[in-house]
Amino acid sequence: MTIQNPRSVTPRSRSPFENQMQTGDINHNSSQPSLPAHIDGQVGYSEEFIKNSRGIQLLTCKWFPVNQEPRALIFFCHGYAIDCSTTFKEVASKFAKEGFGVYGIEYEGHGRSGGLSVYIDNFDLLIDDVSSHFSKISEMGENAKKKKFLMGESMGGAVVLLLHRKKREFWDGGILIAPMCKIAEEMKPPKMVISLMNLVTNLIPSWKSFLSGPDIINLAIKLPQKRQEIRENPNCYIGRPRMKTMSELYRISLDLENRLNEVTMPFIVLHGEEDKVTDKGASKLLYEVASSNDKTLKLYPEMWHSLLFGEPLEKSEMVFNDIVQWMETRITTLHVNANNKNEATSHI
Repeated sequence: MTIQNPRSVTPRSRSPFENQMQTGDINHNSSQPSLPAHIDGQVGYSEEFIKNSRGIQLLTCKWFPVNQEPRALIFFCHGYAIDCSTTFKEVASKFAKEGFGVYGIEYEGHGRSGGLSVYIDNFDLLIDDVSSHFSKISEMGENAKKKKFLMGESMGGAVVLLLHRKKREFWDGGILIAPMCKIAEEMKPPKMVISLMNLVTNLIPSWKSFLSGPDIINLAIKLPQKRQEIRENPNCYIGRPRMKTMSELYRISLDLENRLNEVTMPFIVLHGEEDKVTDKGASKLLYEVASSNDKTLKLYPEMWHSLLFGEPLEKSEMVFNDIVQWMETRITTLHVNANNKNEATSHI
């Protein structure tokens, strides 16, 4: 991606947050230089290539408020076939302007990360990559004192739920935007197709699907100009899915569907009433059966799948404000609970 040159600014002392490097227990790739932080008005941006345990380069990125310490951290999980460094840039910058630090990582085979395009050999390894990086970032310096929220859209919603399952007490909340957590009955492939998919997957897992499916971009994004942005973005994939990737998404969806009751973290799930990509009924089911004592469901009439990127500005702003308000309430509540706990401990 092209990063704008920083504007001319008066030299100033940098906050500890700005000086932090995006490191993790994933091996760094020294052949890819880390870009320094770039300042654009109220928002700073930096990115870095790292290596996962399998030697694949992964792009990591962060957005941060320039003139203040972040009041909380957002860890964003993008959807299938898109990236976060360009597609999520505008939304992430808005969160940074609201005082949040935002971190992202592009999965293997996605965006500018290495690997075969949109090939997911094992979803568990994808989760390991994301969990390793996000966990390490969360524990660095001042970050350890901040509240941390997972945010995921579509397939990224599945990533959020699996990150929570992997470390149940670690995250302070989840923001699930049209999450992929159950396959609608009308969308489940016939048994014969599943058998054929499994056969081809075992023989040639990287093959692309031989079945023509619906145009997901047309179904997900309401605004034509936003659809065109995705089609013209070299970091986004618009071809047919690979057989093993389809098999893994199917496997994960069934697994999540059967274990929605195990979700215990605070969460908000947001879904467009006219979504034709992921099932709003699955979001309703998650809200109904999750064991969490703090859960919120928001349904938006006449809105599609891509709530923050693909809708008219006044609609996406409504969703954005709902998310910010939800986080602000939890930040305040968590701080109050922590203070009360400390006071109680001091009197023992």
